[in-house]
Amino acid sequence: MTTLSGVRVVELAGLAPGPFGCMVLADLGADVVRVDRPGGPLLPTGPLDRGRRTVELDLKTQAGVADLLRLAASADVLVEGYRPGVAERLGFGPAECEKINPRLVYARMTGWGQDGPLAARAGHDIDYIAVAGALEPLGRPGERPHAPINLLGDFAGGGMLLAVGVLAALLERSRSGRGQVVDAAMVDGSALLMTFLHGMTASGLWNGERGENLLDGGAPFYDTYRTSDGGYMAVGALEPPFFQALLDGLDVSDVSPQYDKSGWPAMRALLASRFLTRTRDEWTAVFASLDACVAPVLSPVEAPAHPHNHFRRTFVDVDGVTQPAPAPRFGRTPSQEPQPPTAVTVPEVLAGW
Repeated sequence: MTTLSGVRVVELAGLAPGPFGCMVLADLGADVVRVDRPGGPLLPTGPLDRGRRTVELDLKTQAGVADLLRLAASADVLVEGYRPGVAERLGFGPAECEKINPRLVYARMTGWGQDGPLAARAGHDIDYIAVAGALEPLGRPGERPHAPINLLGDFAGGGMLLAVGVLAALLERSRSGRGQVVDAAMVDGSALLMTFLHGMTASGLWNGERGENLLDGGAPFYDTYRTSDGGYMAVGALEPPFFQALLDGLDVSDVSPQYDKSGWPAMRALLASRFLTRTRDEWTAVFASLDACVAPVLSPVEAPAHPHNHFRRTFVDVDGVTQPAPAPRFGRTPSQEPQPPTAVTVPEVLAGW
Protein backbone atom coordinates (compact mmCIF):
# COMPACT_ATOMS: atom_id res chain seq x y z
CA MET A 1 0.00 0.00 0.00
CA THR A 2 1.36 3.40 -1.05
CA THR A 3 0.21 6.91 -0.19
CA LEU A 4 -1.84 7.34 -3.38
CA SER A 5 -2.88 3.71 -3.92
CA GLY A 6 -6.13 3.61 -5.86
CA VAL A 7 -5.79 7.09 -7.36
CA ARG A 8 -6.17 6.94 -11.14
CA VAL A 9 -4.51 9.63 -13.26
CA VAL A 10 -4.80 10.27 -16.99
CA GLU A 11 -1.87 12.33 -18.23
CA LEU A 12 -1.93 13.91 -21.68
CA ALA A 13 1.68 13.80 -22.88
CA GLY A 14 3.63 17.04 -22.59
CA LEU A 15 7.09 18.35 -21.81
CA ALA A 16 8.97 19.04 -18.53
CA PRO A 17 6.55 20.42 -15.89
CA GLY A 18 3.54 18.20 -16.58
CA PRO A 19 5.57 14.98 -16.77
CA PHE A 20 7.46 15.95 -13.61
CA GLY A 21 4.25 16.59 -11.68
CA CYS A 22 2.82 13.26 -12.86
CA MET A 23 6.10 11.53 -12.00
CA VAL A 24 5.68 12.78 -8.42
CA LEU A 25 2.12 11.40 -8.36
CA ALA A 26 3.32 8.08 -9.77
CA ASP A 27 6.14 7.91 -7.21
CA LEU A 28 3.52 8.36 -4.48
CA GLY A 29 1.65 5.34 -5.82
CA ALA A 30 -0.94 6.78 -8.21
CA ASP A 31 -1.82 4.68 -11.26
CA VAL A 32 -0.75 7.11 -14.02
CA VAL A 33 -1.71 6.36 -17.61
CA ARG A 34 -0.06 8.68 -20.12
CA VAL A 35 -1.77 9.33 -23.44
CA ASP A 36 0.82 9.62 -26.21
CA ARG A 37 0.13 10.88 -29.69
CA PRO A 38 0.51 8.36 -32.55
CA GLY A 39 4.16 7.59 -33.10
CA GLY A 40 5.12 7.40 -29.44
CA PRO A 41 6.42 9.84 -26.82
CA LEU A 42 7.57 13.36 -27.64
CA LEU A 43 11.11 12.70 -26.36
CA PRO A 44 13.22 9.60 -25.71
CA THR A 45 12.13 7.77 -22.56
CA GLY A 46 13.86 9.02 -19.41
CA PRO A 47 13.46 9.32 -15.62
CA LEU A 48 10.50 11.70 -15.91
CA ASP A 49 8.54 8.88 -17.57
CA ARG A 50 8.93 6.36 -14.77
CA GLY A 51 5.98 4.68 -13.14
CA ARG A 52 3.61 5.11 -16.09
CA ARG A 53 1.52 2.98 -18.33
CA THR A 54 1.16 4.50 -21.78
CA VAL A 55 -1.47 4.37 -24.52
CA GLU A 56 -1.45 5.95 -27.97
CA LEU A 57 -4.50 7.99 -29.02
CA ASP A 58 -5.04 10.42 -31.86
CA LEU A 59 -6.92 13.19 -30.08
CA LYS A 60 -7.59 14.94 -33.38
CA THR A 61 -10.06 12.19 -34.23
CA GLN A 62 -13.49 11.42 -32.80
CA ALA A 63 -12.41 7.89 -31.96
CA GLY A 64 -9.38 9.11 -30.04
CA VAL A 65 -11.41 11.65 -28.07
CA ALA A 66 -14.05 9.02 -27.32
CA ASP A 67 -11.39 6.69 -25.87
CA LEU A 68 -9.94 9.54 -23.81
CA LEU A 69 -13.37 10.35 -22.37
CA ARG A 70 -13.83 6.69 -21.48
CA LEU A 71 -10.61 6.89 -19.48
CA ALA A 72 -11.65 10.19 -17.89
CA ALA A 73 -14.97 8.68 -16.82
CA SER A 74 -13.11 6.17 -14.62
CA ALA A 75 -10.24 8.43 -13.53
CA ASP A 76 -9.71 10.59 -10.46
CA VAL A 77 -7.40 13.09 -12.17
CA LEU A 78 -6.81 14.31 -15.71
CA VAL A 79 -3.67 16.38 -16.43
CA GLU A 80 -3.28 18.43 -19.62
CA GLY A 81 -0.76 21.06 -20.66
CA TYR A 82 -2.26 22.62 -23.77
CA ARG A 83 -2.67 26.32 -24.38
CA PRO A 84 -5.99 27.68 -23.06
CA GLY A 85 -8.95 26.63 -25.21
CA VAL A 86 -7.24 23.80 -27.08
CA ALA A 87 -8.75 20.98 -25.00
CA GLU A 88 -12.20 22.58 -25.30
CA ARG A 89 -11.83 22.85 -29.06
CA LEU A 90 -10.84 19.19 -29.34
CA GLY A 91 -13.81 18.08 -27.24
CA PHE A 92 -12.37 17.10 -23.86
CA GLY A 93 -12.32 20.32 -21.85
CA PRO A 94 -13.39 20.53 -18.19
CA ALA A 95 -17.10 20.98 -19.03
CA GLU A 96 -17.20 17.88 -21.20
CA CYS A 97 -15.34 15.83 -18.59
CA GLU A 98 -17.51 17.05 -15.72
CA LYS A 99 -20.61 15.76 -17.50
CA ILE A 100 -19.28 12.22 -17.48
CA ASN A 101 -17.36 12.38 -14.18
CA PRO A 102 -18.29 15.12 -11.69
CA ARG A 103 -15.62 13.84 -9.29
CA LEU A 104 -12.77 14.38 -11.77
CA VAL A 105 -9.93 16.72 -10.78
CA TYR A 106 -9.01 18.46 -14.04
CA ALA A 107 -5.43 19.79 -13.70
CA ARG A 108 -4.15 22.29 -16.26
CA MET A 109 -0.39 22.93 -16.54
CA THR A 110 0.54 26.11 -18.43
CA GLY A 111 3.11 28.86 -18.34
CA TRP A 112 0.88 31.91 -18.15
CA GLY A 113 -2.33 30.42 -16.76
CA GLN A 114 -5.83 30.06 -18.18
CA ASP A 115 -6.50 33.80 -18.50
CA GLY A 116 -4.74 37.16 -18.68
CA PRO A 117 -3.05 39.16 -21.45
CA LEU A 118 -0.31 36.54 -21.99
CA ALA A 119 -2.45 33.41 -21.63
CA ALA A 120 -2.38 32.53 -25.33
CA ARG A 121 1.29 33.40 -25.83
CA ALA A 122 4.16 30.94 -26.09
CA GLY A 123 6.88 30.95 -23.48
CA HIS A 124 9.50 28.93 -21.64
CA ASP A 125 10.86 28.71 -18.10
CA ILE A 126 13.13 31.74 -18.52
CA ASP A 127 10.18 33.92 -19.64
CA TYR A 128 7.92 32.88 -16.77
CA ILE A 129 10.52 33.47 -14.06
CA ALA A 130 11.43 36.80 -15.69
CA VAL A 131 7.87 38.13 -15.41
CA ALA A 132 7.44 36.58 -11.94
CA GLY A 133 10.39 38.57 -10.57
CA ALA A 134 12.38 35.42 -9.90
CA LEU A 135 15.08 35.90 -12.56
CA GLU A 136 16.25 39.47 -11.88
CA PRO A 137 17.89 38.72 -8.49
CA LEU A 138 19.99 35.82 -9.83
CA GLY A 139 23.56 36.66 -10.79
CA ARG A 140 26.71 38.50 -9.83
CA PRO A 141 26.98 42.26 -9.24
CA GLY A 142 27.07 44.24 -12.44
CA GLU A 143 26.37 41.18 -14.57
CA ARG A 144 23.24 40.09 -16.41
CA PRO A 145 20.71 37.85 -14.67
CA HIS A 146 21.51 34.17 -14.99
CA ALA A 147 18.79 31.50 -15.23
CA PRO A 148 19.34 28.43 -12.98
CA ILE A 149 18.68 26.02 -15.89
CA ASN A 150 14.91 25.38 -15.89
CA LEU A 151 14.48 24.43 -12.23
CA LEU A 152 12.48 27.43 -10.99
CA GLY A 153 9.77 27.70 -13.64
CA ASP A 154 9.37 24.23 -15.10
CA PHE A 155 9.91 22.03 -12.09
CA ALA A 156 9.51 23.94 -8.80
CA GLY A 157 7.05 26.59 -9.97
CA GLY A 158 5.36 24.26 -12.44
CA GLY A 159 5.42 20.50 -11.92
CA MET A 160 5.64 20.56 -8.14
CA LEU A 161 2.90 23.20 -7.99
CA LEU A 162 0.75 20.94 -10.17
CA ALA A 163 1.28 17.97 -7.83
CA VAL A 164 0.43 20.05 -4.76
CA GLY A 165 -2.71 21.38 -6.45
CA VAL A 166 -3.87 17.89 -7.42
CA LEU A 167 -3.32 16.56 -3.91
CA ALA A 168 -5.22 19.49 -2.37
CA ALA A 169 -8.11 19.04 -4.81
CA LEU A 170 -8.28 15.31 -4.03
CA LEU A 171 -8.38 16.07 -0.32
CA GLU A 172 -11.18 18.61 -0.81
CA ARG A 173 -13.08 16.11 -2.94
CA SER A 174 -13.09 13.68 -0.04
CA ARG A 175 -15.29 16.22 1.78
CA SER A 176 -17.40 17.65 -1.04
CA GLY A 177 -17.58 14.68 -3.40
CA ARG A 178 -16.87 17.01 -6.33
CA GLY A 179 -13.91 17.53 -8.61
CA GLN A 180 -12.67 20.91 -9.82
CA VAL A 181 -10.21 22.60 -12.19
CA VAL A 182 -6.66 23.16 -10.96
CA ASP A 183 -5.03 26.07 -12.82
CA ALA A 184 -1.29 25.52 -12.27
CA ALA A 185 0.63 28.34 -13.98
CA MET A 186 4.42 28.51 -13.90
CA VAL A 187 4.39 32.30 -13.58
CA ASP A 188 2.23 31.96 -10.44
CA GLY A 189 4.38 29.19 -8.98
CA SER A 190 7.62 31.05 -9.68
CA ALA A 191 6.22 34.15 -7.97
CA LEU A 192 5.15 32.01 -5.00
CA LEU A 193 8.71 30.74 -4.60
CA MET A 194 9.85 34.34 -4.10
CA THR A 195 7.62 34.95 -1.07
CA PHE A 196 10.57 35.05 1.32
CA LEU A 197 12.33 37.70 -0.74
CA HIS A 198 9.29 39.99 -0.69
CA GLY A 199 9.29 39.64 3.08
CA MET A 200 13.01 40.38 3.35
CA THR A 201 12.61 43.41 1.11
CA ALA A 202 9.75 44.76 3.22
CA SER A 203 11.88 44.29 6.35
CA GLY A 204 14.88 46.09 4.85
CA LEU A 205 16.95 42.90 4.81
CA TRP A 206 17.21 42.78 1.01
CA ASN A 207 18.05 46.20 -0.34
CA GLY A 208 21.15 45.80 -2.43
CA GLU A 209 21.63 45.27 -6.13
CA ARG A 210 21.84 41.80 -7.65
CA GLY A 211 24.61 39.79 -5.99
CA GLU A 212 25.03 42.21 -3.08
CA ASN A 213 22.69 40.67 -0.52
CA LEU A 214 22.97 38.02 2.16
CA LEU A 215 21.79 34.97 0.19
CA ASP A 216 22.68 35.85 -3.42
CA GLY A 217 26.46 35.65 -3.16
CA GLY A 218 26.89 39.12 -1.69
CA ALA A 219 28.04 37.77 1.69
CA PRO A 220 31.47 36.08 1.60
CA PHE A 221 30.28 33.50 4.13
CA TYR A 222 27.43 32.39 1.81
CA ASP A 223 29.10 31.69 -1.52
CA THR A 224 31.20 29.20 -3.46
CA TYR A 225 34.98 29.09 -3.63
CA ARG A 226 37.38 27.57 -6.12
CA THR A 227 39.88 24.98 -4.90
CA SER A 228 43.39 24.18 -6.13
CA ASP A 229 42.19 21.36 -8.40
CA GLY A 230 39.48 23.43 -10.10
CA GLY A 231 36.69 22.16 -7.87
CA TYR A 232 34.45 24.26 -5.64
CA MET A 233 33.32 24.36 -2.04
CA ALA A 234 29.93 25.73 -0.97
CA VAL A 235 29.94 27.88 2.15
CA GLY A 236 26.73 28.65 4.07
CA ALA A 237 28.12 29.79 7.41
CA LEU A 238 25.38 32.30 8.19
CA GLU A 239 25.20 32.03 11.98
CA PRO A 240 28.17 33.09 14.18
CA PRO A 241 28.97 29.57 15.50
CA PHE A 242 29.17 28.20 11.97
CA PHE A 243 31.19 31.21 10.83
CA GLN A 244 33.70 30.58 13.60
CA ALA A 245 33.92 26.93 12.61
CA LEU A 246 34.58 28.06 9.02
CA LEU A 247 37.46 30.25 10.19
CA ASP A 248 38.81 27.40 12.32
CA GLY A 249 38.74 25.02 9.37
CA LEU A 250 40.52 27.53 7.15
CA ASP A 251 42.96 28.40 9.96
CA VAL A 252 42.32 32.14 9.69
CA SER A 253 41.50 34.61 12.43
CA ASP A 254 42.27 38.14 11.30
CA VAL A 255 38.88 39.08 9.84
CA SER A 256 36.41 41.88 10.38
CA PRO A 257 33.12 41.31 12.24
CA GLN A 258 30.96 38.88 10.27
CA TYR A 259 28.10 41.23 9.40
CA ASP A 260 30.14 44.37 8.82
CA LYS A 261 29.62 44.85 5.07
CA SER A 262 32.56 47.23 4.79
CA GLY A 263 34.85 44.32 5.56
CA TRP A 264 33.28 41.85 3.17
CA PRO A 265 35.61 42.49 0.17
CA ALA A 266 38.73 41.80 2.25
CA MET A 267 37.06 38.81 3.91
CA ARG A 268 36.12 37.34 0.53
CA ALA A 269 39.66 37.74 -0.79
CA LEU A 270 41.07 36.02 2.30
CA LEU A 271 38.63 33.10 2.10
CA ALA A 272 39.26 32.72 -1.62
CA SER A 273 43.03 32.62 -1.15
CA ARG A 274 42.73 29.99 1.58
CA PHE A 275 40.45 27.69 -0.41
CA LEU A 276 42.95 27.81 -3.29
CA THR A 277 45.59 26.13 -1.15
CA ARG A 278 43.98 22.67 -1.17
CA THR A 279 41.90 20.43 -3.40
CA ARG A 280 38.15 20.02 -3.07
CA ASP A 281 38.52 16.57 -1.52
CA GLU A 282 41.13 17.81 0.93
CA TRP A 283 38.82 20.60 2.11
CA THR A 284 35.96 18.12 2.32
CA ALA A 285 38.06 16.05 4.71
CA VAL A 286 38.95 19.14 6.76
CA PHE A 287 35.33 20.14 7.23
CA ALA A 288 34.02 16.61 7.72
CA SER A 289 34.38 17.00 11.49
CA LEU A 290 33.39 20.68 11.71
CA ASP A 291 29.82 21.98 11.91
CA ALA A 292 30.60 24.88 9.58
CA CYS A 293 27.93 24.49 6.86
CA VAL A 294 30.60 23.79 4.26
CA ALA A 295 30.11 21.16 1.54
CA PRO A 296 31.76 20.10 -1.71
CA VAL A 297 30.03 21.20 -4.91
CA LEU A 298 29.24 17.92 -6.67
CA SER A 299 28.16 17.40 -10.25
CA PRO A 300 24.95 15.46 -10.93
CA VAL A 301 27.16 12.51 -11.91
CA GLU A 302 29.13 12.67 -8.65
CA ALA A 303 26.19 13.23 -6.28
CA PRO A 304 24.94 9.60 -6.10
CA ALA A 305 28.32 8.45 -4.74
CA HIS A 306 28.42 10.91 -1.83
CA PRO A 307 28.38 8.89 1.43
CA HIS A 308 25.25 10.60 2.76
CA ASN A 309 23.32 10.11 -0.47
CA HIS A 310 24.53 6.53 -0.72
CA PHE A 311 23.45 5.76 2.85
CA ARG A 312 19.96 7.20 2.35
CA ARG A 313 19.55 5.77 -1.16
CA THR A 314 18.81 9.28 -2.40
CA PHE A 315 19.49 7.98 -5.90
CA VAL A 316 18.33 4.72 -7.45
CA ASP A 317 19.04 2.77 -10.60
CA VAL A 318 16.09 2.23 -12.93
CA ASP A 319 16.69 0.19 -16.05
CA GLY A 320 20.37 1.16 -16.06
CA VAL A 321 19.75 4.89 -15.49
CA THR A 322 20.80 6.49 -12.21
CA GLN A 323 18.20 9.00 -11.04
CA PRO A 324 16.79 10.63 -7.90
CA ALA A 325 14.66 8.37 -5.72
CA PRO A 326 11.06 9.27 -4.84
CA ALA A 327 10.66 11.86 -2.08
CA PRO A 328 9.49 12.60 0.56
CA ARG A 329 9.63 9.42 2.62
CA PHE A 330 6.80 7.92 4.61
CA GLY A 331 6.93 5.81 7.74
CA ARG A 332 3.93 3.62 6.97
CA THR A 333 3.17 3.88 3.23
CA PRO A 334 6.46 3.91 1.31
CA SER A 335 6.57 5.39 -2.17
CA GLN A 336 6.46 3.18 -5.21
CA GLU A 337 9.72 1.71 -6.47
CA PRO A 338 10.41 3.48 -9.80
CA GLN A 339 9.87 1.38 -12.91
CA PRO A 340 10.24 2.15 -16.64
CA PRO A 341 7.00 2.97 -18.49
CA THR A 342 5.01 0.15 -20.09
CA ALA A 343 2.75 0.31 -23.14
CA VAL A 344 -0.87 -0.87 -22.78
CA THR A 345 -4.19 -0.47 -24.56
CA VAL A 346 -7.27 1.46 -23.49
CA PRO A 347 -9.29 -1.77 -22.94
CA GLU A 348 -6.51 -3.11 -20.71
CA VAL A 349 -6.56 0.07 -18.62
CA LEU A 350 -10.36 0.07 -18.32
CA ALA A 351 -10.45 -3.61 -17.41
CA GLY A 352 -8.13 -2.93 -14.48
CA TRP A 353 -10.00 0.17 -13.42
